[in-house]
Amino acid sequence: MTVWFQRAESAVIALAVLVAFVQLGFSWWWLLVLFLLVDVSMVGYLVSPRIGAWTYNAGHSYLGPAALAALAWGTGSSVAAFVTSVWAFHIAVDRLLGYGLKHPDDFTHTHLGHIGGQRARA
Repeated sequence: MTVWFQRAESAVIALAVLVAFVQLGFSWWWLLVLFLLVDVSMVGYLVSPRIGAWTYNAGHSYLGPAALAALAWGTGSSVAAFVTSVWAFHIAVDRLLGYGLKHPDDFTHTHLGHIGGQRARA
């Protein structure tokens, strides 16, 4: 029951970010164009699953966008608001699709369960 609720919550977050993004005057299609940019955080998997999980989770945690949102709000920076929105949208859509935060043992083992072929075996 928890997983479906987290996915529904992520859908609401993605929609809220999309609405805020457009209300801030940005074109919605930027969210799609820059969507995969956050996945650069997977580079740690070139070193090891443990380092990969750490770098992936650092890039896919709401802590980064929340801190950047505070900066955007405090300074009025539209660049910070833009980056915050793209980042938060990516995280929300990833979680909606089942790509949760990674455990250090395997890329397919997430806080939302196993992804890919592992899902059927789990």
